Amino acid sequence: MRIELEKRAGASRFYSIASPIIALVMTLICGAILFAALGKDPLEALYLFFIDPLREEWSLHELAIKAGPLIMIGAGLSICYRAGNWNIGAEGQFIFGGIVGSILPVVFYGWNSPLVLPLMLLMGMIGGAAYAAIPAFLKTRFNTNEILTSLMLVYIAQLFLDWLVRGPWRNPEGQNFPETRLFDAAAVLGPIWPDSGRAHWGFAFAIIAAALLWFMMEFTLRGYQVKVLGQSARAGRFAGFSSSGMVWFSMLLSGALAGLAGISEVSGAIGQLRPSISPGYGFTAIIVAFLGRLNPIGAIISGLILALTYLGGEAAQLSLGVSDKVTRLFQGLLLFFVLSCDTLILYKIRLVGTRAAQLVKGG
Repeated sequence: MRIELEKRAGASRFYSIASPIIALVMTLICGAILFAALGKDPLEALYLFFIDPLREEWSLHELAIKAGPLIMIGAGLSICYRAGNWNIGAEGQFIFGGIVGSILPVVFYGWNSPLVLPLMLLMGMIGGAAYAAIPAFLKTRFNTNEILTSLMLVYIAQLFLDWLVRGPWRNPEGQNFPETRLFDAAAVLGPIWPDSGRAHWGFAFAIIAAALLWFMMEFTLRGYQVKVLGQSARAGRFAGFSSSGMVWFSMLLSGALAGLAGISEVSGAIGQLRPSISPGYGFTAIIVAFLGRLNPIGAIISGLILALTYLGGEAAQLSLGVSDKVTRLFQGLLLFFVLSCDTLILYKIRLVGTRAAQLVKGG
């Protein structure tokens, strides 16, 4: 006996819309079972994860700080995935954008021109796009699988950052700690509401980017090309659209947004380069993209939800004494249920090779 997936004649519109909600509910149920198995009160744990971080103004600012990069990267990946290009290396593009954008405040320390911050943001986008161009070139020139190449480049970016902050860019006045100089005020991305918290303009950039990408997808020829080539590359070629051109466009776009998220995080939330500048935003943004139904506006909502898991995980660590791996487990469960729901919407399970399977099929 074996199990096969048989494509349904038509996907349910209701379940297509409700799928993220079902996935979230299933994640909460499994999370409650997990906490009970750990000997913790499930209701208290879920309260700490999803309600407590929303009760105070300062924590809402922290939510915005963590949601900004998730929304920006997730919106870019939504376009990339809808085009049929599987960029898994946004984490590396995030890091490389942070590195390239930090050249001015680190190498040219003391330059306080008003041009510094805009140039940093632009250089961050260029750095992220350039790093995404590597798997794009390998795919279009050698037909290399972009999943593997983009993922492997993440580790190169992480090691390169670690080498920089421990070597040539290490702060000469930092008591040998592996970090760069603190950025000058001219190189810091300031808070949106300075009187109430430290949420910086990176969150606003993320919302604007998601809105612009939604407009592109709904009202421009480029958005139509993304949809057509993503659904059928052969049909797109008949329409005169370039498959290789779309690989370059979608990879560079998602890379540029990941790079902008990287330099926004470094400049707005951290203020210097360190061996690690991301808790895994680039990977978590993959969940953001799918939970948001590969829609840039949906990425805003799903980015806030995933940011909440980061804050809730920190609260659970302090109050319940659980491992920080619980946060990753929640995120992994959410991705698993999102993909499972999507699969069952498009396919039905069929048993093959037994009398019982024939009866099921006949029924």
